[in-house]
Amino acid sequence: MASTTINLAVVSSGKPIRNLPKQLRVASNAHTNELYRSVAAASRLSIHRLRITQGRDRIPVSDSADLTVKEFGLEEKDTIHVKDLGPQISWRTVYIAEYLGPALIPVLFLFPLRPYLYMYNEIVDTMPEPNKRQQLLCALLTIHFIKREYESMFVHRFSNATMPARNIVKNTSYYWLMVSSMAYQAFRPGPTSATPTPISKTAMLCIGVALFVFGELANMNAHFVLRDLRRPGSSERGIPCGLGFGMVTCPHYLFEIVSWVGIYLVGGIRNWSILVFIVVGSVQMALWSKKRERRYRLEFGGRYKPKRFVMIPGVV
Repeated sequence: MASTTINLAVVSSGKPIRNLPKQLRVASNAHTNELYRSVAAASRLSIHRLRITQGRDRIPVSDSADLTVKEFGLEEKDTIHVKDLGPQISWRTVYIAEYLGPALIPVLFLFPLRPYLYMYNEIVDTMPEPNKRQQLLCALLTIHFIKREYESMFVHRFSNATMPARNIVKNTSYYWLMVSSMAYQAFRPGPTSATPTPISKTAMLCIGVALFVFGELANMNAHFVLRDLRRPGSSERGIPCGLGFGMVTCPHYLFEIVSWVGIYLVGGIRNWSILVFIVVGSVQMALWSKKRERRYRLEFGGRYKPKRFVMIPGVV
């Protein structure tokens, strides 16, 4: 098919962009990622800082190597709006940073920093050694966040390459502070570290470890399933299937909760900081799951079997 060249009017959206041309010529059979490259070259900004929307209905123009300008619907003398999203940072970098602290904090709190964190009147002579429950909890927390680091570096594929750079402060602060709170409470020396429970400590620890192991392995399996549905460098997905995907939209979140319930049982039922982390995380993951279910229904249409529950069977 013969290619034609079309002229597009270019308008800044929000804060004015220096060097942004008022008009842009582009081939109708050029892919939309070439449109992004042209705007980036003209404005001297990174492609990742730009968001381009169609002028008529403000539909975002995807940065795609598969979709042409004509297929998207851009025509001669159409207007495109270009927005500078500000300094960006890669999603992978943010994930690695936010999990690095939690992977190190439990060990630091339980061993080298222990004498400095728990200097209070109950400690009269020497600092008691960490008990077996505390050492086990430290191991589970460390394993969990090392697993997350591994997935962030080698498993996850991100539909968007970057996010606003300021998000790294928000994301890392949440995880680092929450895990610090968990570790500080759970690793406290003295009588408060021994938490009485309705059933034997041994049974509670065994149940907790079993839930943790199952949750971690099932969660990782779900992440591999999701990864294999998306081609490298593409945002297009297939319909997921496998363990848990027949029950809920996002079984990886379900298994994440199962894993954290195991951590909670090992840490002791009076460890409110772990419980708060589970509740807050579950609410956020439920919102993400509902959003993903809506996206699946829209994206796959009749090929997708709608799920009644998006995260926890019978609950949400």
